[in-house]
Amino acid sequence: MPVIVVANPKGGVGKSTLSTQVAGYFASRGHAVMLGDADRQQSSRLWLAQRPAAARPITTWDISADLIARPPKGTSHVVLDTPAGLHGWRFNDVLKMADKLLIPLQPSVFDIFATRAFLDEVARNKHGDKLQVALVGMRVDTRTLAAAKLQDYVDSLSVPMLAMLRDTQNYVHLAAHGLTLFDVAPGRVEKDLEQWQPICRWLES
Repeated sequence: MPVIVVANPKGGVGKSTLSTQVAGYFASRGHAVMLGDADRQQSSRLWLAQRPAAARPITTWDISADLIARPPKGTSHVVLDTPAGLHGWRFNDVLKMADKLLIPLQPSVFDIFATRAFLDEVARNKHGDKLQVALVGMRVDTRTLAAAKLQDYVDSLSVPMLAMLRDTQNYVHLAAHGLTLFDVAPGRVEKDLEQWQPICRWLES
């Protein structure tokens, strides 16, 4: 049972957006997906409450910022959305549970500094060696200087950047209805699905 943890110590970088999309991808492949939300804001749980009954099922389980628990039997794939400032025993429990760690970041110096420190913390953790770790750029305009600076930073790392996802209202509009790119006609979100291909390959690897 693969467990994908989406984490970054900084808030507002797109953790819930990335988590819900990953869960939607797994659901589109026919997997029994559970989306856990350890963030006090409970954004992913609120998103699930908007999900239409006709959409491919994604379930959740009782999880909180004070209890990182194993999902129940029958689950084939787990996605865990985590809070900003994850640290201490909660951080250790999450890494112990994870198979893959997906780190969203936006093209800003503040995100880069926070992510650099977070990657160092993961490397020092006793569970860090077993993890597959990758980055995803969120709300990136590749024509900007900020995007170039982000690419320079990523090039200095041994951790891959799977994709730079564009800033589009598609994510906002779909989230309002509990949906993902993988729930709608591909022609509606063709550019975005193309950007997601390397992420999907990594999730399946």
